[in-house]
Amino acid sequence: MSYIIHRSLRQTPPVAVSAHGILVRDSQGNTYIDASGGAAVSSLGHGHPDVIEAMHRQIDRCAYAHTAFFTTEVAEQLAAKLVDGAPDGIGAVYLVSGGSEAIETALKLARQYFVERGEPQRAVFIARRQSYHGNTLGALAVGGNEWRRKPFAPLLMDVPRVSACYEYRGRGEHQSVEQYTAALLDELESAIVRAGPQNVIAFVAEPVVGATGGAIPPTPGYFKGVREICDRHGILFIADEVMCGMGRTGTMYAIEQEGVAPDIITVAKGLGAGYQPIGAVLATGEIVERIRRGSGNFLHGHTYIGHPVAAAAALAVQQVIERDALLEQVQKQGAALSRMLYNAFDNHPHVGDVRGRGLFMALEMVQDRATKAPFAPQRKLHAAIKEQAMKRGLMVYPMGGTIDGQHGDHVLLAPPFIASASDLGEIVSRLSDAIEAALKQ
Repeated sequence: MSYIIHRSLRQTPPVAVSAHGILVRDSQGNTYIDASGGAAVSSLGHGHPDVIEAMHRQIDRCAYAHTAFFTTEVAEQLAAKLVDGAPDGIGAVYLVSGGSEAIETALKLARQYFVERGEPQRAVFIARRQSYHGNTLGALAVGGNEWRRKPFAPLLMDVPRVSACYEYRGRGEHQSVEQYTAALLDELESAIVRAGPQNVIAFVAEPVVGATGGAIPPTPGYFKGVREICDRHGILFIADEVMCGMGRTGTMYAIEQEGVAPDIITVAKGLGAGYQPIGAVLATGEIVERIRRGSGNFLHGHTYIGHPVAAAAALAVQQVIERDALLEQVQKQGAALSRMLYNAFDNHPHVGDVRGRGLFMALEMVQDRATKAPFAPQRKLHAAIKEQAMKRGLMVYPMGGTIDGQHGDHVLLAPPFIASASDLGEIVSRLSDAIEAALKQ
């Protein structure tokens, strides 16, 4: 009997007893290839000796120091490391304990920035449909995943939403990529104008959409257009990189590949690679200086922010990524994984799209390739694929409601950066078998 409120209250998940490299072992002796990094978290795999050593060293030195009283050397070093590799203008870091917390922090930081500028009327965030920014109330409010939002809708602030940059579903048959991108940007600008630019705080978007859409990359020029529109109307751009950042797409920050610099970036999952709960908010020097010259205090805080053991783990993760040239590895193995997925599924009658960047890839399942018609939601194909994958010793990250929160299924892959070509081949082979078995159910 379990006293834990598990994600599913109808079944207790297997008990994980050990994990090393890309493998997780349960109490029944079954082993699983972690092809999703949990939820795109375990970028270095499990049990990395350098990270474990850094955590032990910090525990021996100072296991906890509340940030109302102290900072720590390791937290300062981590912040410097993150700023050093960040897009232009980023000048400060606020360490938190996870992704939802990072988004909440970013929203409050952006709001206080404008209050300190003498613009307290700014109270509107604009976001995208079928986005996911976390499960706390502020994060859920800006998120566009309807099935997650629905039970809590009366508690959420109103957030205008625009279309996602979702070329597979959104671009018309006779519409060029450039025309499609321009239409999306026109929609964003129209939403800002309707809300009144003087009332808008920020536009929030994932550079590469993660959980709700399945590794959806932007079209060329989309985020350059977003940056121009935000600048023209004097609003902030918040890039949510909780899932797609920290090297997952082949660059440390996913937005780097778009050639633009956000005002605020949120990161989490891959920051500490699962070794400790940690996230971070990175902000431009202008935002922080405005508050420093004004009230002098960011009106926010949590008990475990800047936790020294978490900071030590995250710093070690980032040092290993740099030392072992793992960003180059993500690019190389990401290209290999992409080829393998295309070879296995590009002509599959029920795989409509193979997409992603780096080691952040997904398959979108369809009932009919020609029409892109999805499977009926009642079938819960994504859940069947997960079940069949687990039976074959494979952890993947499937999700339903890909199209509109109700219809559509996808399978997300986010293997550790240390995965070999042989590992990737085995992942694709087991996934192929799992999909075939799920389709026969």
